[in-house]
Amino acid sequence: MAVSAHVSKVRSLYKRILVLHRFLPIDLRALGDQYVKDEFRRHKSASPEEVKSFMAEWENYKATLQTQVLESAGERLGSVKFGADLSEMTLSNFQEEQIGQLYELMLESTKVNRQFDIQEDSK
Repeated sequence: MAVSAHVSKVRSLYKRILVLHRFLPIDLRALGDQYVKDEFRRHKSASPEEVKSFMAEWENYKATLQTQVLESAGERLGSVKFGADLSEMTLSNFQEEQIGQLYELMLESTKVNRQFDIQEDSK
């Protein structure tokens, strides 16, 4: 794949994920946006093999989130569950650093007083 086509594909995926995040509760959106930005920035100089895996996983994330957003249309946002469980097989393929990041993300997204505890104006 030509470099410009690859860059275009990465940008398109990145932007689509950020658009889908607009449908998340605002505190999860802030957390998710920051995580996506950090991960895409961190992988700018990744090897072709890592990039292939990276893109596949983010495409899966986008597809899952898109399905959940569409299913949540018309429901109360507080009653919608976003995310997916990871199988043991998937987790066994993660590096230690990835497990640590996933654990930190899980802690932040499930605690009562989140770092990104943002409230929407009800005007």
